[in-house]
Amino acid sequence: MRFHTAEAILLDVVDLHDRDRIVTFLTREQGKKKGVARGARRKYSRFAGQLQPLAKVQITWFEKEGRELGRVTAVELLRPAHRLQADLEGILLGAYLADHLLEFAQEDEASEHLYRLLDTTLEALLAGADRDLAARYYEAWVLRLAGIFPPPRECPLCGRPLRTAVLPVAGEGLVCADCAGGERGVPVGEGALEFLRRTAREDLPTLQRRPPAAAVLREVEELTARVRRAFLHRELRSYDVIRQMREVR
Repeated sequence: MRFHTAEAILLDVVDLHDRDRIVTFLTREQGKKKGVARGARRKYSRFAGQLQPLAKVQITWFEKEGRELGRVTAVELLRPAHRLQADLEGILLGAYLADHLLEFAQEDEASEHLYRLLDTTLEALLAGADRDLAARYYEAWVLRLAGIFPPPRECPLCGRPLRTAVLPVAGEGLVCADCAGGERGVPVGEGALEFLRRTAREDLPTLQRRPPAAAVLREVEELTARVRRAFLHRELRSYDVIRQMREVR
């Protein structure tokens, strides 16, 4: 039996039976973890008000060898996330951020960069950062940290600088138009390429001082969604909901 205490961000909280909850959380040192908070659904639970999705917490849990689920024994709230979840758009965005790390973060593997990305993105959003800009910055960086979507500086096939580019069908990287060779794909303009380069050298508050046009953000969103689907072979459930909500507006 091993006890652990760490700073963490809660990714998911789901009910288990009548009294308990299963908590999935991300730590810097041990990556994604999952444990049962016993009695968390009781009226006078010691976890009352602490298990907020995307909240930053100090969490204590223990693990037994051979068991998939640990047991959460204490949670101290460090930074609530309820301001982000005050409206439907914020709730969906929060789920979208969490879904990325539920997919891309690994269990029992240090996740310093992913943790810092989620932490700083949430901090910026809670301080009033533009949600659309934050989502595009975040999704580009998750793919980059997963090693499948580097900053678009040179064509990986010929080495020439990318001024415009093409994402091949079912591709996970950008190539120049010459190397695409007429293959069907998604053309990517200079504005989207420049934004992706900026995300590699500027943090979110700096990007917000000179934000790209809305059309550029839409192009980046479609591009990163295609890359994500090609890698996962499916779409994130939260993103499907976001698109459906847009369609009914």
